[in-house]
Amino acid sequence: MIAYSLAESTTLLANATIGFDLGALRDGFWNLTIDGLAYGSVYALVACGYTLVYGVLRLINFAHSEVFMLGMFGVYVGLLILGFSPSGDTYDVGALATIGFLLVAGLIGMAVSGTVAVGVEFLAYRPLRKRNAKPLAFLITAIGMSFVLQELVHYVLPKVPSDPPLGGSSAQPTIRLVEPQEQFSVFGASVTNVTMIVIASALILALGTDLLINKTKLGRGIRSVAQDPDAALLMGVSRERIITVTFLIGGLLAGAAALLYTMRYPNTVIYSGGFILGIKAFCAAVLGGIGNVRGALLGGLLLGVMENYGSVVFGNQWKDVVAFSLLILVLMFRPTGILGEKLGKARV
Repeated sequence: MIAYSLAESTTLLANATIGFDLGALRDGFWNLTIDGLAYGSVYALVACGYTLVYGVLRLINFAHSEVFMLGMFGVYVGLLILGFSPSGDTYDVGALATIGFLLVAGLIGMAVSGTVAVGVEFLAYRPLRKRNAKPLAFLITAIGMSFVLQELVHYVLPKVPSDPPLGGSSAQPTIRLVEPQEQFSVFGASVTNVTMIVIASALILALGTDLLINKTKLGRGIRSVAQDPDAALLMGVSRERIITVTFLIGGLLAGAAALLYTMRYPNTVIYSGGFILGIKAFCAAVLGGIGNVRGALLGGLLLGVMENYGSVVFGNQWKDVVAFSLLILVLMFRPTGILGEKLGKARV
């Protein structure tokens, strides 16, 4: 029998399970880039919610991932209300009707996620603020609310006797309205109609949020509370109103992200569907510079692309590891994120 040292055993195990295929990255570079941008667009919209709340309250709202998850259920229920049911085929109702149905379902999803976000703020965080609770209490409450919302869907949301199940451990049966169809190619990489919708919609919403924050009266109120809540109060800005609006905006963006995500991955509506995605979206916010909407957009797109690259170089099972390793590397050399904000002075 051959005996190996601990170091040798670790090396052998790593070589057996970690690939390193630069050729696959070279061959599929443009396809991976386009798919990564589509996935990163969803990260970016969810990350905007994290960064807005952090900018105003210095609070990492870990329950935001479940706000996104409930937005997915809202979109799904919206499609059911509109008369669709799970089927193995794509519904063909015409381009204009499809757009209309998606918009209505998306608005329902945004209403659900926006309402949940405001409800979480009102029930979980506002009582803590009134009691001048320590930051650690907010963090623990945020984590607790994340699990509470998950388990409400998992165990409390009633199951329907026929399709779809809604509550429980199973993902909802697929409802697909848009069949991915190639519109054009970039260096041989296919760009589908769904990819175009996801990327374009995310960019419009994220940049629109940035304009709202920087160019409107409401945005000035949000920035003033983020910079100096006491001075903002003296100037007549209602801190509580601004906090509520901030949670609402983040929730609405999460609902929009839920629509885009379920368009691309219609089989992901499940009680745990927002957990890992939410953590990655938070990483995207930190990566770009938390407290900065443009940083959230940049971080989301970069994270989506880089984890896609890593999945083919090292193996798909290392995709999440690549994403979090990228965050660690960036923060080692630029702790304030790529676009950068002064520590303790993050501005939205």
